[in-house]
Amino acid sequence: QVQLVESGGGLVQAGGSLRLSCAASGRTFSSYAMAWFRQAPGKEREFVSVIGWSDGRRYYADSVKGRFTISRDNAKNTVYLQMNSLKPDDTAVYYCAADRTMANYLNMKKYDYWGQGTQVTVSS
Repeated sequence: QVQLVESGGGLVQAGGSLRLSCAASGRTFSSYAMAWFRQAPGKEREFVSVIGWSDGRRYYADSVKGRFTISRDNAKNTVYLQMNSLKPDDTAVYYCAADRTMANYLNMKKYDYWGQGTQVTVSS
């Protein structure tokens, strides 16, 4: 079992930065691929980024590439999402998710565990 708790969301002006954290419980955190998804009001949940559990592979949605950076600290059981140059379109609830493999990482239905989400609001 893995439990995920996100933090770090808030209100920021366009062009600003935020760093989201996702703290995981469970001794097997280091063996899970960790991802971030987001859901804006009235829209479907969408993939943002994913990081592998040991090989450092990272993938990003085109909409955030070059602005967001995903990282993890297995010693702290935490995954991060550094978000720079934020835009109003980045406004959403951001969710952390975990799965055993990186396969089909775009498919949110494959993730076994989800956090409760943290709100990010970017004002223009």
